[in-house]
Amino acid sequence: MSSHFQKKRSDSKPTVSTASLPDIVFMLLFFFMVVTVLRQGEMKLKVVTPDATQLTKLQEKSLVNYIYIGRPIEKYAKVYGTKPRIQLGDQIVDGPANIPLFLEQHKVKVPESRHALITTSLRIDGNVTMGIVQDVKVMLRKSNQLRLNYSAKKKELASM
Repeated sequence: MSSHFQKKRSDSKPTVSTASLPDIVFMLLFFFMVVTVLRQGEMKLKVVTPDATQLTKLQEKSLVNYIYIGRPIEKYAKVYGTKPRIQLGDQIVDGPANIPLFLEQHKVKVPESRHALITTSLRIDGNVTMGIVQDVKVMLRKSNQLRLNYSAKKKELASM
């Protein structure tokens, strides 16, 4: 009598090694950290918003245009002077005539169904005269941008 022993053969395929998976994940994470831009617009104007007691927070920041009105900071005073100026994005502009183009450039980035929800937030220095503010408001009205917001900082109530 002879006995035959046969090796069992598995029909399964060899598994894929996942040892290098953490390395790949960290490489991707590092890549996206390096490539992502976290920069906001550079402030070229000094804007100290007035105090307010009742504030409401804007919900969707992607639907907000920011227009800054104030005097140029010291670094830019030699170029732009010391009179109140308007800053749209990263640029100081000569006057409110550039506002329609600025609004249109923002509108292109927003889906058409959301255009009616776009809000313009005016960040105005408390020491600026109302003449330049009125000029900006007139240009916004002519551009059919009727949703406005005035930025302010929360006033600390004195405790007694």
